[in-house]
Amino acid sequence: MSVAIENFIKAIYNNSIEDNANTKPSTIAKKLGTTSAAATDMAKKLASKDLINYQKYQKLTLTDKGKKMALEVIRKHRLWESLLFKLFDMSLHEIHREAELLEHETSAFLANKISAFLGHPKFDPHGEPIPNSEGKITTIDTSITLALASENTSYTIAKLTSDDKDFFDFCLLNNLKYGSNLQVIKQFTTSKMTQISINNSTLLLHENFTKQVFVNPKL
Repeated sequence: MSVAIENFIKAIYNNSIEDNANTKPSTIAKKLGTTSAAATDMAKKLASKDLINYQKYQKLTLTDKGKKMALEVIRKHRLWESLLFKLFDMSLHEIHREAELLEHETSAFLANKISAFLGHPKFDPHGEPIPNSEGKITTIDTSITLALASENTSYTIAKLTSDDKDFFDFCLLNNLKYGSNLQVIKQFTTSKMTQISINNSTLLLHENFTKQVFVNPKL
């Protein structure tokens, strides 16, 4: 399959698991930097290949065949992120950028070799689950966004879900990474701000940021 098709399928899958699950062609077009007309044409093309379900003015959904393809691409992407992070100590933004290119040039054989070399990790450095060789995610996600976390409670960062460089630069400066522990001090509901303590530092974070940080209660 072409890079354009794989990216389109992956975008539908990723949007489908978000809270609003907005997978209309116009939304997918915006995510991929193309036009709504081009996205609609692609949707019709992929529907004819039994990769997606398309109905005019409705959200796009993946067929079983399409979901399998999406998870295969995502597996390769997250394995590359894990390998690049381990070998070269690249930033979370850098590994995402490079994996976007490498995922399309990787065979299932090489993906399995990378997985074995890494010890078959279940999560990438962002905390996102890595599908297994059968295209299945075997872990259960119980995390919540930092925006919804309770006051006076300690948490562990479960995943970081941005592809923005400034977001990851800020995370790096403040040790906000997968596995880091923090405490929620105060939720400012009206101003949509969250005050946290991490590594003896206090941070005040806006909802635009905290909705991209997922946490689990510290065990």
